[in-house]
Amino acid sequence: MQIQDLPFQDPGVPDARSGPRFLWWLGRNQLGGQFKALAWGLLHFTSVAGLPFCVGVAIEAVVARSGTRLALSGALLALCGFTIALGDTFLHRTAVTNWITAAARVQQLLARRTAQLGSALTRRVAAGEVVAVSTGDVEKIGWFVEAVSRFTAAALTVVLVCVALVVYQPALGIVVAIGVPVLALAVLPLLPRATRRADEQREKAGRATELASDTVAGLRVLRGIGGEDLFLDRYRRASQEVRHAAVRSARMWALISGIQVLLPGLLMIAVVWYGVGLARDGRITVGELVTVYSAVMLLGYPLRHFEEIAMAYSFSRPSAQRAARVLSLERATAAEGSLDAGVPSGDLYDPATGLLAPAGRLTAVVCGDPDAAGRLAERLGGHAPEESTSVLLAGVPLDELPLDSARTAVLVQDKDPVLLSGTLRELLDVPASGEVSAEEALAAAQCGDVLEALAQGSLDADDPLDARITERGRSLSGGQRQRLALARSLFTDPEVLVLDEPTSAVDSHTEARIADGIRSLRAGRTTVVLTSSPLLLDLAERVVLVHDGEVVAVGVHRELVRREPQYRAVVTRDTDEETDEATDGVTDGVTDEAMVAGALWKDGAAPREGAVPQDRRTTLGDVLDELEEIEETA
Repeated sequence: MQIQDLPFQDPGVPDARSGPRFLWWLGRNQLGGQFKALAWGLLHFTSVAGLPFCVGVAIEAVVARSGTRLALSGALLALCGFTIALGDTFLHRTAVTNWITAAARVQQLLARRTAQLGSALTRRVAAGEVVAVSTGDVEKIGWFVEAVSRFTAAALTVVLVCVALVVYQPALGIVVAIGVPVLALAVLPLLPRATRRADEQREKAGRATELASDTVAGLRVLRGIGGEDLFLDRYRRASQEVRHAAVRSARMWALISGIQVLLPGLLMIAVVWYGVGLARDGRITVGELVTVYSAVMLLGYPLRHFEEIAMAYSFSRPSAQRAARVLSLERATAAEGSLDAGVPSGDLYDPATGLLAPAGRLTAVVCGDPDAAGRLAERLGGHAPEESTSVLLAGVPLDELPLDSARTAVLVQDKDPVLLSGTLRELLDVPASGEVSAEEALAAAQCGDVLEALAQGSLDADDPLDARITERGRSLSGGQRQRLALARSLFTDPEVLVLDEPTSAVDSHTEARIADGIRSLRAGRTTVVLTSSPLLLDLAERVVLVHDGEVVAVGVHRELVRREPQYRAVVTRDTDEETDEATDGVTDGVTDEAMVAGALWKDGAAPREGAVPQDRRTTLGDVLDELEEIEETA
């Protein structure tokens, strides 16, 4: 695999049972690159290790006054220099390729898992952890994967040098053969502590990243309530904990590095001391002593890779564990893609709750619990957070459709939609049916003032669609972001559109116009709106009340307000006592119309006297007129 061939056509199915198993799986999937790096590493390291033998031959040639042998040693030194440069160049090239391809494979796997899980991902794994895995952790994982081949080449070179020294000069070679394994294994007792400290540092860094991510995401709210200093102090404490953990980890690795320097020095002293005695006794020549000394000195180079592989594993193991935890998450479905591709058309039915959304109609769903509404919206889109019976679309289980077909058929917009940075035109560059234009979608979502604001903020954009949106739309208000996201969903024009509180951040006037726009633009298309807004409910062709995970009432808004106290309590935000009083009022002769009118106003906005609609088919214009008069009176 070469860098220019990225991305992978198929990154494969990872072994996500544990961090070490995931690292092993990555290594097995890059055997070609690993063997290339191993071959170039052996050429490089053996060439470096061959220099002492060439130097020894040259010294012996000088002592023996042999010009032929001296020329031969010079040619061997030149050859070693060439192979050292060649091996180092291509070792670096293959090592970087292995690192980048491993990191790219992990990123593709994470992107694929994120796309499969959708919004359920951040409900099961913290957003900060996902960010940490997809940024810093992939580098640590790639580092270990590419370091394995270099370490293997270094280890084989060390073994070859020890064997060669034993054959070349047994007396000193045995000392080196005994001392080198001690050097390599001396740091093993320290590795568990170093690994624990590295894990602690990565854990604290992950928490700090998560806190920073959450703080930035809620910065507008924090400024509104004056909570910047509080969260700044929290992040400052978290960052200081990361610093202390990093210092503790660095101290341990500094100790390991010191040992790696100290022990080879002691071995070199022992070799020189023992070798000088042997040379004085005439048992070895000066050239042999210089050869063994040089070999021991140069062995420090491949031995450093023992420390590197220990560090790489210590830092990559927790990173691989986090990546495996994300990659092990599965959709809460029993089957996926077992049916042929295709987008069915028909009623949407949820067996778990008994909710039925007839094809081509606008259905509103009222849940007393906002969290329950969010979970229901996820279920309707095939993103259930836990395993349960599949939603049926035209009698076909949604979970058994191919993922692309299922998401083409049903689009869910949650209550906190995300806007990616870029131009408005790029925001609307999504798969769509082509039957709804961008202008129609923006108009239905009442985005006129949003376009003006974007145009004023982008002086170089002649067309408002070319105006840029900042990251997550932070320069826009909550209502503006919500309307742009709604326009994107309307422009997509799916077979079934599920909207979770699409107007919770807008005022009543805008909400009424948006409700009318949704109904007009989605005419003949299946639309499910989870809301408690009377303005939206009054326009719905079918209203369903869901309580404790079951459908308890079905009808139209005005009928349910009159005959369902529980529904009336949710829609009008009444307390139990107020609901009882309202019920008593009906029995005492208060008209149904008065009760209906009361449900058309939100929290605390009571209709003035004489504002009771005389016709149950009250239009949105009437409601808007009444609201304007109330505001003027107030």
